[in-house]
Amino acid sequence: MSDKRTELREKALKDLQQFEVLMIDGHFDYGNGYHGRVYLNPHQLFRHPSTIWRFAQDLLDVMPSELVQRTEVVAGPVTGGALLAHTIAGLLDSRRSLTHPPCSFAPFNYDGYGSGGFALRTFYRQELKGKRVLLADDVRNTGDTFARCAALVKDAGGTVVATVEIYDRCEANIDLGVPNVALAEYKAPENYKADACPLCAKKIPITRF
Repeated sequence: MSDKRTELREKALKDLQQFEVLMIDGHFDYGNGYHGRVYLNPHQLFRHPSTIWRFAQDLLDVMPSELVQRTEVVAGPVTGGALLAHTIAGLLDSRRSLTHPPCSFAPFNYDGYGSGGFALRTFYRQELKGKRVLLADDVRNTGDTFARCAALVKDAGGTVVATVEIYDRCEANIDLGVPNVALAEYKAPENYKADACPLCAKKIPITRF
């Protein structure tokens, strides 16, 4: 099974580049004071529902079967993570028996006054209480977003069992103490501070879409 997972990950990395979801040779302004060459284009990933559906299927294929069975709620930050989480929640039920309780979904909203910029509506807080929660996002950078979402899950009385993402930049420096599963991994080149970006110095236009 490990060989199959390796093949799926290698194929996913090629597919992400072929469909211009994972762009690895551009000049991107990340909007946080940094520039870089690599970007996961969420617009390209989510504009056709069939695209995210297919990548979510592959992500489930590389997830341990025990995790597929244990997950009760899939949660993710808006917009990309929430769309992926919603898709995974639906597909999880197709992998389980009809007598298995259906999987639920919960989105984390952006809120400048919430926990680190995220918030969880009361309705979803109640949904997470006492539940085993799988956190999903389209990309993992430092792991900070997952950490902030995990704090909200804990505060709501839920338990994070794992984190999953379409693309892992292999730069995470935060350990949540739970498994992390990525469909594709690609070590991105170093990012640059905007005011010291060598791509800007070479007058390479910022990639826009």
